[in-house]
Amino acid sequence: MSTYLFVVLISVVLNFVLIIPFINFLYKKKFQRVEQLTRDAFNKPTPIFDKFHRHKKGTPVGGGILLILTTVFIFFLFLVSFLLLDVPLNTNYPSAISEIKILLFTFLSFGFLGVYDDLNKIFLWEKSRFFGLRLRHKLIIEVFLALTISYWLFAELKIDIIHIPFIGVFNLSWFYILFATFVILAFTNAVNVTDGLDGLAPGILLFALISFWAVAGSILDAPTTLFIAAWLGGLIAFLYFNIYPARIFLGDTGALSFGATLAVIGLILGKVFALLIIGGVFVIEIASSLIQLLSKKFLHKKAFSVAPFHLWLQYIGWEEPKIVMRLWIITIFFAIFGLMVAFGK
Repeated sequence: MSTYLFVVLISVVLNFVLIIPFINFLYKKKFQRVEQLTRDAFNKPTPIFDKFHRHKKGTPVGGGILLILTTVFIFFLFLVSFLLLDVPLNTNYPSAISEIKILLFTFLSFGFLGVYDDLNKIFLWEKSRFFGLRLRHKLIIEVFLALTISYWLFAELKIDIIHIPFIGVFNLSWFYILFATFVILAFTNAVNVTDGLDGLAPGILLFALISFWAVAGSILDAPTTLFIAAWLGGLIAFLYFNIYPARIFLGDTGALSFGATLAVIGLILGKVFALLIIGGVFVIEIASSLIQLLSKKFLHKKAFSVAPFHLWLQYIGWEEPKIVMRLWIITIFFAIFGLMVAFGK
């Protein structure tokens, strides 16, 4: 474990060294929020959101780009070091290479999708009806990527079961692909929805990753343990600059990539139900948004005054830092309970 702690330390230092020049670079390239009226999935104005987020105009968007690059670099650096030093890369699956491929493909492919969306939001706003990519096109790409990843989990890592704690193990056969696709899509969009307040999504993600790092280490899964270690260090450094008032945002690049990868880590470790608990705040956020959208679509009225959940807390008068801190504390509680489930029989 000391080796993996060293990986975290190296990642923290590297990201702290790079992040201020990177923020300055984003300012120079004008890769930042612009003052525009936002719209929801049905292309309707969102005045309540704009009211609470107008002051964030000018803050650079693109922190996810730096974290993806540094995480992949450090991950490869230590993979090569392990090979040169003949350190065994233990895995619980038929191939460590397949496990690495799935992690990196998820991390990078959803990151590229987010980059494209961020670029269109910032530079091509007037040419789009929905923040760059139209919603249906974005979802089609997400479904394709999630299906590809789910197929690899099934075909290459031979994962076709789910474990329901205290009940038993169930073999889903080919249906596992559909199940995994749903989980990946749900968390991809859940993290994206949650990334609306300074420090909220990265902080929750930090606690979730620490929890799964403990799980990965306990089953001696070296590729996933190493990957999480490289990712954790960058997230710690980023969070230092993302807490209120934020100097940089993840953007869709980080939110989409990180949500999908968190889901895949839960699937690889066989702890999907623990994922739902540990990522409980993400689940609440996406559920509130989905209920609101469905209510507008089919009932032609709002289910809630506003959604997602964190925006509702702002709407009733909670200050932004209070919301973030309290949801972090709730996540710690969820993480403790989720780890009990993960290590349960």
